[in-house]
Amino acid sequence: MSAVPSFADLGVSPDLVPALARTGIDSPFPIQVATIPDAIAGRDILGRGQTGSGKTLAFGLAMLTRLTGRRVQPRRPLGLVLVPTRELAMQVSDTLTPLAHSAGLSVRLIAGGMPYSKQIRSLERGVTVLVATPGRLIDLINRGEADLSEVSITVLDEADQMADMGFLPVVREILDMTRPTGQRLLFSATLDRDVDSLVRGYLRNAATHSLQPVQASVDTMDHHVLLVHPADKDLVATQIAAREGRTIFFVRTQAGADRLAGHLALQGVPVGALHGGKSQAVRTRTLDAFRKGHTDALVATDVAARGIHVDGISLVVHVDSPTDPKDYLHRAGRTARAGESGTVVTLASPKQQRMVASLTKRAGVDPYVARVRPGDQTLTDITGARQPSGVPWQAPVIRESRPKRAFTPRARGGRRRP
Repeated sequence: MSAVPSFADLGVSPDLVPALARTGIDSPFPIQVATIPDAIAGRDILGRGQTGSGKTLAFGLAMLTRLTGRRVQPRRPLGLVLVPTRELAMQVSDTLTPLAHSAGLSVRLIAGGMPYSKQIRSLERGVTVLVATPGRLIDLINRGEADLSEVSITVLDEADQMADMGFLPVVREILDMTRPTGQRLLFSATLDRDVDSLVRGYLRNAATHSLQPVQASVDTMDHHVLLVHPADKDLVATQIAAREGRTIFFVRTQAGADRLAGHLALQGVPVGALHGGKSQAVRTRTLDAFRKGHTDALVATDVAARGIHVDGISLVVHVDSPTDPKDYLHRAGRTARAGESGTVVTLASPKQQRMVASLTKRAGVDPYVARVRPGDQTLTDITGARQPSGVPWQAPVIRESRPKRAFTPRARGGRRRP
């Protein structure tokens, strides 16, 4: 069996290798071994890798290696990473920033829900790589604060999620502003018609690297459908939430997320709720508390959870079943990351059984189906459910700050977008 190559063997800049070692990353993941040499060579990349496969470093190390030594002008970045959500943008930025600094490069986060003024000042000083959400970036471009004409490397991360969220027209507009001969790296869990149009329109002779089939049920992930009487659903969810381990509960609506989180807290479960109705500051703190283990459970809506990449999530619970197989797989992908094992559970009433069976079949999943009631041994065996303490848990007070008015430079007489 051949030895695993080092990052240096893959062509990663010598300036970046010590920084990787300092973070405890001493050997590359398979997708990095496959992708980095082609990307450093300047080839376009079409990448498909499951959540936690290491794709951020795959494109990040290649981008930083290729940009090392290049000078940047004010408002004219050299590299661009487009992602669908603020949460994912923050995580990509957090991963790349210390590596970039070790090579004398800079990374700046450009996303909504954050002050315009700081982002504009960074652009004025000059930034090597922008990690951005499409909406805020196009806003700053239209204000004259960012110019993409020098961008020679563009990464589209989670392209299928950007398509689902309706961002593709803006993504195309942004891509058309970058260098026509520039390198493009596109990563997507699925390649439906919308994403395929990006591939055909913007990638040239792309090297394709895939670590997962189209129907992404991994070997380390167990799938279950638990048939629950509607009257027992809250109690079953509560007992699951009281388990040992990190758990995400998915619900359909913001009100549903707040209701379930409130119910769990009253029963003694440290829990947070994550949805688009909360300010960015609260969402950041809620996710940080979950990541650090201050809360054991997180109740989230699909849109808010698209950027959740937290290691150690051992259980995903669909409290409200999704209707689309892509949403099922995306939710499920929060567990079994980077070779870890995980369990995915869908709570369904007997009347929903046929619908859920159709959904899982389209997702390429063959789940174990069982009828359960609160306190059942089967429920405990599958999820680790147990009785909650019953002592209400009080979340730390997170103050909602009033949104600041958008910053508009006087010199340009800009007009705030509605």
